[in-house]
Amino acid sequence: MRILGLDTATALSSVAFLEDGQITAEATFPPKNPNGLAITAKSNHSETVLPLIQSVLERAHCRLSDIDAIAVSVGPGSFTGLRVGLALVKGIAYECHLPVLGVSSLEAQAARVAELSGTICPLLDARKQEVYAALFDRRDGELVRCLPDQAVEVSELVGLFGAISETAAIAFVGNGAERYREQILILFDGRAQIIDETCGGSAAGGVARLAMARLAVGPGADLGQLVPLYLGASQALGNTRRIVPNPLK
Repeated sequence: MRILGLDTATALSSVAFLEDGQITAEATFPPKNPNGLAITAKSNHSETVLPLIQSVLERAHCRLSDIDAIAVSVGPGSFTGLRVGLALVKGIAYECHLPVLGVSSLEAQAARVAELSGTICPLLDARKQEVYAALFDRRDGELVRCLPDQAVEVSELVGLFGAISETAAIAFVGNGAERYREQILILFDGRAQIIDETCGGSAAGGVARLAMARLAVGPGADLGQLVPLYLGASQALGNTRRIVPNPLK
């Protein structure tokens, strides 16, 4: 099975190509480099994603007409980024008659670090001392959701994970973990492991892997029902901070 995965939930755009369970090509903008992310380059998803798709398909020696499905992160994340990614994927799916799947941006972050086991907390920066957060356990190579996607203040994270043993280690991934690194390390008093943004594969790779698992047990989503998952405050939406069940599971 060939799946094209996209992620535009943050300032970093990523595209990945998965074939027979393996990521054979992926690309990000700004690109990764040995010293970290090139954060000085500002990503405009409407301008960067299509070239990334073209680059990934060329490296995979594949065309859009050759893929079996397309998948995209649907949030939480950037209001504009999610809209751009969803609109692009819907257009491709409609034109090429492809099944399409929507994947939680936070679950994709957890899935991109496939070598990690145990408790994983993906965090995406929601600004103003807030993060989008969820919690997973990787058991026998599979991600098991423990908490739904939600928007919380960084200071609330310890209380959020009250059900976890007070001595259990937690791996934090995503740009929220990097931005609030020092606070998290203090809050969890030696239990936190911050996974650098340059470690692991792309979020789009996580999207593609999760889509493959879901396609193995069911069909893709209805294009009309594929909508962004907004959890936090947005200038365009007003203050909508809330906790909701994950509609993608």
